[in-house]
Parts: sequence; C-alpha cells; structure tokens
Amino acid sequence: MASIRVRSGKLFVDFRYQGIRCRETTFLNDTPANQKKLNAIMDKMEAEITLGIFDYAAYFPKSQKAEEMTQLKNRVKSVSSKVPTFSEFSQIWLSEKQVEWRNSYKRKVATTIGNYLLPYFGVKPMNLIVKADLLAFRASLGKVKYGKNQDSLSVSRINQIMIPLRMILEEASERYEFECTYKNIKNLKEVKSDVMPFTLDEVWKILQNVREDFRNYYLVRFFTGMRTSEIDGLKWKYVDFERKEILVREAFVDGDATKTLGSNREIQMSQLVFDALFKQYQITGRKSEFVFCSRDCEPLNYRNVNRRVWHPTLSLLGIKARRAYQTRHTAATFWLAAGENPEWIARQLGHSTTEMLFTVYSRYVPDITRKDGSAFEVLLEKSKLQAEGV
Repeated sequence: MASIRVRSGKLFVDFRYQGIRCRETTFLNDTPANQKKLNAIMDKMEAEITLGIFDYAAYFPKSQKAEEMTQLKNRVKSVSSKVPTFSEFSQIWLSEKQVEWRNSYKRKVATTIGNYLLPYFGVKPMNLIVKADLLAFRASLGKVKYGKNQDSLSVSRINQIMIPLRMILEEASERYEFECTYKNIKNLKEVKSDVMPFTLDEVWKILQNVREDFRNYYLVRFFTGMRTSEIDGLKWKYVDFERKEILVREAFVDGDATKTLGSNREIQMSQLVFDALFKQYQITGRKSEFVFCSRDCEPLNYRNVNRRVWHPTLSLLGIKARRAYQTRHTAATFWLAAGENPEWIARQLGHSTTEMLFTVYSRYVPDITRKDGSAFEVLLEKSKLQAEGV
C-alpha cells in the first residue's frame, strides 16, 4: 500500500512495485492541496500496478530506478507464460480445494483471497514472490482498518490471512518447481483471551431473567460446556433421554451443518439438563429436527442471538460483558470445583487430555488444585507427627 511522506518540506511517495520497495521524491511542497493531488495520482498508480500496465518511467522519468524497473518488468513478462500469476494460480488452487472444505470455510478462504491477497500479489508471477514481499504484506495488514469504529485487524486475523497464502505458495512451488519462499515465517504471537467464567449466583440470575424462550438454551449451555456451533447444530436424534446422554455429532457454522470429527463425544446429562431438554421437546420436538431453533424452525443465528438476547440480558443485570463462549468455561470450573474426576470432565468437554483443565482453569478452583500450598502443609504435618511417634 502506497503512502505519502515528507522530506525537507517536499512530498515523496513510498510504494512497492514488482516486490521492491520504491521511494520517489516529488517537487510538490507539503500543503493540503498538494497532498490531495498526490493521493489521486497514487490511486491511479496502484490501479495500474494491479492491472499490470504501470509504466515506472512515465511517472518518474528522472528516477535512477526507472530503467531497472523497466528491465524487471520485461523479465516478468518473459516468464509469465510459463509460471502463472498469483491471481491465476490462486483461482486454480481454490477450485481444486473446494471438495475438501465445508461451505463456510470455502467462503472464508475466498473472501481472504479476494479482499487481501489478490490486491497485493495479483499480477505477480508465483515464482517471483520473495520473502520480503511476504513480510511486507504481513506488515501492511497491521495498518488495515475496518468497520465503523475503524478497528485494526487482530493478530489472530492476520495469522489466519497468512495461512492460505502459505498453502498457495507451497503448492505452486511444488507444481512449477521453484523454491518456496514462505520459510521461517512464524505466526505472530497472539495474546490469549482471558477465561472469565460466571459465578453460580450470576448463572442463576441470567437463567431467571433471560427471555423465556431462551432459558432452556442457556441452561444447557451453562451445564454441559457445549460450544456455540455444537448446541446450535444439536438435533433431536442426538438426544438420548433413556441413557441421559447428548451425542455431539454435528456442528452448525455460518449457515452450514458439518460433522464435528475430532470433537465427537457423549455428554452426560445432569438432572437439570435432562429436565430442560424434556421441556424443550414439548416446544420444538415435533416441529423441527433442531433442538433449539428460530420461529421458522431454522437453526439459530448466533450473531442475532448474541445481539438480541445474550448481551442485552447481561447489560440488564449489570453483569460484566463477555462472550457466550464463557458458558463453556463456566461449566468446566463448576465441575472442577465440585471435585469431579478430571478425566471425566475432559471427556465432557471433548478434550483429549486433562492438561488444558489445569493450565486454563486451575486458578479458579484453588482448593481443588492445591495452588494455595495447603496439600504440602498437610504432608509436612503428617510426616512430623509420624516422626514424633504420635
């Protein structure tokens, strides 16, 4: 992305062309009118670069880089017939991967390619994308603004955008026999989101005050630890009242039902959950395959539910705002505090080991995890009494 800067009172442009950073000084003084004029010129430049018709010498005839850039452009043209551009190959790659992905993920990757990757790499031949291009692109993502509040992209989102870029480069390098330049580029470090479980008092307040048609929904969330996609995708055929089990077999993500694969498990119902689901069956059991659904018997749209039910309820009760996903963390801390077997808890949550329980949740249940040192005190006292023959 091009930018305007000032040096010795004159405006100069800073942009990338053919993967090379270019800085060219103009004879324009630093005034608002000149900045507006230069912005319009830069917009035209970027459009021509994207279309592959940019003539460096036409814009900067006295530049020492003009001849170098012209030669580079000619070399790019000579190889473009053998190796496709990023735009061409990314479309080939995307069409080949369609069969592997669910619809929601297809849309996500296609959006990432269209909104971020194509504008930056589109006309560049795959084998001419160097590591410096990749790092510069990632750095540019940190400057992207979106939404009414003009928020910056999160570190997590930037890492997600880089994933298809890496996959496309790796596949192209293998297919067209050139060295992949996506090497030793590690993910940006993400700040882990805080675990903010609700207290039992807060849970009862929410359940007593939430809209009546969502009371069973949130009760099941709070006392099973199901993910949003899992409870929104829960069908009656996976509710076993006889065995008092919920079979997690499908999820519902952005309008698509999908198999949960590695998260398949059986959740044991408490009496509270059993009673809530039995009541819910009287409401939706005979009109929809989904346990919790809209008035049209369609699966819930979690964004609408959050906006119209979840956040207004927390605001009404004066409870600190947090994601509905915290209901899952709440269930985990309740089970730990009650002294349930950690292996049983891990199975309920769909974890393969108990490690996450103690690394994520232990600080909320010090009496169970003995982080207060009391277990060691008891051990010392017992040993002392034995030594004294008491």
